Amino acid sequence: MSETTSETVTESTSAPVATLYERIGGEAAVNAAVELFYRKVISDYRINRFFDHTDMEKQIEKQRAFFTMAFGGPNNYTGQDMRNAHARLVKMGLSDSHFNAVMEHLGATLVELNVPAELIAEAAAIAESTRNDVLGK
Repeated sequence: MSETTSETVTESTSAPVATLYERIGGEAAVNAAVELFYRKVISDYRINRFFDHTDMEKQIEKQRAFFTMAFGGPNNYTGQDMRNAHARLVKMGLSDSHFNAVMEHLGATLVELNVPAELIAEAAAIAESTRNDVLGK
């Protein structure tokens, strides 16, 4: 009497899924996005007051490191958590409308850099996940 077994064969040779960081274009893409993003933010009367006393070179470096980490790249982010980093701004009146303006600029930046819509949506979801901490909720 012979016995038959049925086994499920799984594809073990498939490549790991690339991170958003890799799919967007890595370091060069993040660097370009952060530069363009902050040009938009600083030009926006709705939110630029929050950066009046900010060393923008340091801010850009922190944002590059944060986006790199958040998008699945190398974690070199050494800044504060989102709640503590934005607490001073919350005291200045930072609200959902300001967060929305930042989200608008993030989306516009990625569109301008020809990032595919599905990757923009993924980046926006990651950024959106920080809303409550950024706004101290």
